[in-house]
Amino acid sequence: MSSLQGKLGLVFGVANKRSIAWAIAQAWHREGARLAFTYQGERLKDNVEELAGTFGPDTLILPCDVTQDDQITAVFNEVGSKFGRLDLMLHSVAFAPKEALEGDFLNTSRDAFKVAHDVSAYSLIAVSRAAAPLMTAGGSIVAMTYYGSEKVIPHYNVMGVAKAALEASTRYLAYSLGPRKIRVNCISAGPMNTLAARGIAGFGDMLKHYEAHAPLKRNVLPDELGATGAFLASDGAAAITGQVLYVDSGYQIMGM
Repeated sequence: MSSLQGKLGLVFGVANKRSIAWAIAQAWHREGARLAFTYQGERLKDNVEELAGTFGPDTLILPCDVTQDDQITAVFNEVGSKFGRLDLMLHSVAFAPKEALEGDFLNTSRDAFKVAHDVSAYSLIAVSRAAAPLMTAGGSIVAMTYYGSEKVIPHYNVMGVAKAALEASTRYLAYSLGPRKIRVNCISAGPMNTLAARGIAGFGDMLKHYEAHAPLKRNVLPDELGATGAFLASDGAAAITGQVLYVDSGYQIMGM
């Protein structure tokens, strides 16, 4: 029997086939989980419907802007109605205005700071709060983060600060939800050629830098992130919560 056989999951953050969320969703599906998906805005709806539809024509696909509490409530009401419970949830959602990812961090506007933290960090709290009542037998919540949360990555700017808030939120959520047997962890992925990453100036140079300096001398692969997501969702990670797991070919350990 597969390690996630019979598990029910909800995935936030698929944009296209290169999304880390899609790599993890595929791994969860291969391990036997039944999944529902959300999409943000009509622009991404067709992409998500096409991808999620490969899991079966009855795959649940719902709109959700994570800055809108009424939309979050509607998603979990529908998931509760269709699934009856929830075992897994993936949060792979982040955004900052383009101008905040260019130039000097000192010039970050108040509005850009608010938006980045609302979408990229507070949303994990909001969706976890909504998911918890459905996780009646415990569960696993996985969020996506990046090394820019702890070290300065040029051009990552306010997103690095928001990811630091996401990681701190993961620890506090792990404490809050632990008595309900709900685990909350982050995967810190090395750079990948995703839709979000292409918005960061100099991203191509970042890929080359990681390949040159990581101990494994290569960049991480989507399937490797999927495998880590499947592990964190499984009983093999039953005693792991509040942690950040680095899946970056070892780059995080390097001093120079």
